[in-house]
Amino acid sequence: MKKLLLSAFILFGMVFSAQAQDISKNALGLRLGDNDGFGGEISYQRGLSSNNRLEFDLGWRNSKNVDAFKLVGLYQWVWNIDGGFNWYAGAGAGVGSWSYNKDGFKDDGSFVLAAGDLGIEYNFDFPLQLSLDFRPELYFGGDYADFRDGFGPDIALGIRYRW
Repeated sequence: MKKLLLSAFILFGMVFSAQAQDISKNALGLRLGDNDGFGGEISYQRGLSSNNRLEFDLGWRNSKNVDAFKLVGLYQWVWNIDGGFNWYAGAGAGVGSWSYNKDGFKDDGSFVLAAGDLGIEYNFDFPLQLSLDFRPELYFGGDYADFRDGFGPDIALGIRYRW
């Protein structure tokens, strides 16, 4: 009976250790998508444990009529699917500033935002990570929503160097 319990305990431990994944301690790259009119973002991920990390994204927009920037921070939980495939979910917040100038009408302001994040990623055997995620953002304050290119969640492709 003792051998059976010991064997079950060892098997149970092996199953959970097989499901553990090593997320990168650091990853730096780009997050490319519409991003509510901001276009691409510079993206940095910092691993906190084997299945949790922080992500910081800096987006900017410099167009003919609207100039803006935003900084978003997210806390993410990461789960292994198989091999280098992971899926992740997270939540966070951000801040930003914008200015508008068209046909003599000028306006500017700042905003805060709440964001969610859901995505899938692949970590190659060499230091490259590709991801695809869905990030709805809810803006508060200012009138930036009046000057965004579109409405709705952001879907973006991420390309990051891992170390």
